[in-house]
Amino acid sequence: MKKIVVLIVLMAGITAMAQKPERERGHRGDMKDMSPEQIATLQTKQMTLALDLSDAQQNEIQSINLENAVKRSEKMDEMKARKESGEAKKLTSEERYAMKTAMLDHQIAQKEKMKKILNKEQYEKWEKMKKNREGHRKGRGMEEKGKRSGK
Repeated sequence: MKKIVVLIVLMAGITAMAQKPERERGHRGDMKDMSPEQIATLQTKQMTLALDLSDAQQNEIQSINLENAVKRSEKMDEMKARKESGEAKKLTSEERYAMKTAMLDHQIAQKEKMKKILNKEQYEKWEKMKKNREGHRKGRGMEEKGKRSGK
């Protein structure tokens, strides 16, 4: 009986330690409670610090970030509403293709806008920052997939 109790306590301890603390899960939880304006302002300030932007550049990038944050918020609300209403369905290959094409077109347009706003040195640094973020996101995605398939 003692061995069983010790084993249960040990398993509970291991399980508790295996869970990531809330603060290590990322900052997205904080961001979802913010308005698009707040998100855009934070993104612009982070870019200003990283790229040493002028006031004119800050204003232009603020408007781009705001536009992106509003679109992202609308998409999230739309997806959430679809999921809650039960309309969430698996996309067809045509729908996935259209969605991916639209996303890539948006990224190309985004790159062109940034090229016009930033000088060469700032643009190169922005590209490196972007690649670094994408790398972190891909790694996290694979980690999450592993967790889901292990259940």
